[in-house]
Amino acid sequence: MELIPITTLENGIKVIHKEVSSPISHFGVIINAGTRDEADDQNGLAHFVEHTLFKGTTRRNSYQVTQRMENAGGDLNACTAKEETCFHASFLSADYPRAIELLADILFHATFPEKEIEKEKDVVLEEINYYRDTPAELIFDEIEEVAYAGHPLGRNILGSKKSLYNLRRDDIINFVRRNYTADNIVLSSVGNLPTSSIIKYCNKYFNQPIAAHCERVRLPFTTYTPTTLRKRKNTSQAHIMLCNQAFSFQEKERVPFTLLANYLGGQAMSARLNVAIREKKGLAYSVEANYSPFTDNGLFSVYVGCEKEAIEKSIELVHRELQKVVATKLGTLQLHTAKKQFIGQLAITNEAKLNEMLSIGRSALYFNEVETTESSFQKIEAITADEILEAANRIFIPDQFSTLIYAGK
Repeated sequence: MELIPITTLENGIKVIHKEVSSPISHFGVIINAGTRDEADDQNGLAHFVEHTLFKGTTRRNSYQVTQRMENAGGDLNACTAKEETCFHASFLSADYPRAIELLADILFHATFPEKEIEKEKDVVLEEINYYRDTPAELIFDEIEEVAYAGHPLGRNILGSKKSLYNLRRDDIINFVRRNYTADNIVLSSVGNLPTSSIIKYCNKYFNQPIAAHCERVRLPFTTYTPTTLRKRKNTSQAHIMLCNQAFSFQEKERVPFTLLANYLGGQAMSARLNVAIREKKGLAYSVEANYSPFTDNGLFSVYVGCEKEAIEKSIELVHRELQKVVATKLGTLQLHTAKKQFIGQLAITNEAKLNEMLSIGRSALYFNEVETTESSFQKIEAITADEILEAANRIFIPDQFSTLIYAGK
């Protein structure tokens, strides 16, 4: 297996870089800390930290932080997930030093001004309101609340209005101090510069004093209970989510199951669930399957958007298709096509080099190694029909699925 080298700075922060021939480059700081790592009374804190990191440093005010990249035609952005936070920049390759210096300034010298914190609460509240008004997106968050009820993995990433307005500057500073440690940070880069130059810039700007080790302990999830919940929503379309527990990052079944999830409900119009529910029956406009692995757990889910009258039939068809792959191995042609589709989709996704930067950074963060694209494709090609059948039988157990439905009267 061919790997992309990972370099560790003297302070313990890891660096991964892939050199590509492109006028645009991407650099990100990926941190192993997310919603799962909040205290019980601080839901939304990890996401709020991501927002407020950009609100000023000891060297720059919030306007200067934003303009530092925008004045050079670049882009500065961030995202928060259940187990990670990332802030990153996209820019002309000549501006690598500018981008790396700015992101280091944000990581090490953010000041979290009180005035900016209070203003940003209103911004995040509007983000919460947006999702509440968008049921096709909200249901993806709420199915996790159902699946991980009472556990940090079930927390909404944005938090609630109440939890948001209870957050204080000390909460932000303490969260950063606890979680933004050297062993939790990867610097990820994809761009038109040799690795030696990237390491030089990272040593110059990121090799600063920082706590070496994170002392937190993540609470394992062991209390899954299948649940069916129906919520009344004033929408023309019904929204359905079905889910069950799945494989973690650490389990070998993760790779064949990822392929299986894509075969069932990935991007292709020929995905099995889409053919069964939309193309053959005309019951739904949108059908998709998703698989989200975490460090010690995972979640498989299926989404269907359909007419209210088609809810029960759509659910029946989902389970019918899942049971088909439980009962019968994929044929040689089916497996070959599934692999080619998945490899092609990954290649197209990574053609957007920002996605590739995030992908290799996460790999370095969770596995401490990064395969080359060719090695990743070889691993997919090596998946067998028996491995897919075994994974399907482990997860597609009908009475273990939870169901969440949004529908009108």
